[in-house]
Amino acid sequence: MSIFLMSNSSMSIFVLTGFPGLEVYFVLFAIPFSVIYAMVFLGNCMILHVIRTEPSLHQPMFYFLAMLALTDLCMGLSTVHTVLGILWGFLQEISLDACIAQSYFIHGLSCMESSVLLAMSFDRYIAICNPLRYSSILTNDRIIKIGVAILCRSSMLIPPGIIRLKFLNYCRSHILSHSFCLHQDLIRLSCSDIRFNSFYALSLVICTLLLDAVLILASYVMILHTVLSIASREERIKSLQTCVSHISAVLVFYIPIIGLTMVHRFGKHLSPLVHVLMGNVYILFPPLMNPIIYSIKTQQIRVRIQRLFSLNGT
Repeated sequence: MSIFLMSNSSMSIFVLTGFPGLEVYFVLFAIPFSVIYAMVFLGNCMILHVIRTEPSLHQPMFYFLAMLALTDLCMGLSTVHTVLGILWGFLQEISLDACIAQSYFIHGLSCMESSVLLAMSFDRYIAICNPLRYSSILTNDRIIKIGVAILCRSSMLIPPGIIRLKFLNYCRSHILSHSFCLHQDLIRLSCSDIRFNSFYALSLVICTLLLDAVLILASYVMILHTVLSIASREERIKSLQTCVSHISAVLVFYIPIIGLTMVHRFGKHLSPLVHVLMGNVYILFPPLMNPIIYSIKTQQIRVRIQRLFSLNGT
């Protein structure tokens, strides 16, 4: 029996998809993608280094930013070997076990990033709506507890749906839609009963991503209400400016997820190139843009980075 028809076995092999119909140009695509991954790694490592080495940045807001940078760095590490492996021509297939592991990390890290963005919105809410109690509410011990809660939430909610992928029967074509493994892509190839996976995945999205988005929106409604009650126009603008970076990070994270979900749910008639493009935007856009956003929009980070490069240049 062909290896592509084997089920419930770690020897099952899946074919990863680059850019369908453009295989001749893979080497050309590999160069910009390599540059993007290099920027993801360097940008997030730079944010982590600046926060670690600058005592003035040892504040709750920047601790949460460090969590965000670490999450983005791990997202890049979890996909770089398959995406660049396909484009550089030394990888085309992936085993079921490796695919399940990659799927776990991708979805777990997405949940973690959403949780960190929610924690950052809570930080902004306390800083603007209750500034006098900011340091007493967001103590170092409480931040550690929030970090542990985020890690537990992200690592413990994902396994029930992901583990079951191991026991499904993959009797259809073993060609994946992306250069990496996603839960929704694997269940699409299964002939088994996938109702549990479908319902669990939907409930997980509602209880994590959707709930987080609603809570983030609610926090900004209360922030806006507080800011509008400030008499001074300059103080209102100054308060809102402290939220610009976080709002940008939220949009950068949620827009690609919504786009990829729409493509998977309603875009079956679309070109495979659209699926691949949206998948890569979902994986790479937030980790690439977050360091740029915070380097430009957050004065403390920008000044420290400028000082770092000026010292290296002398």
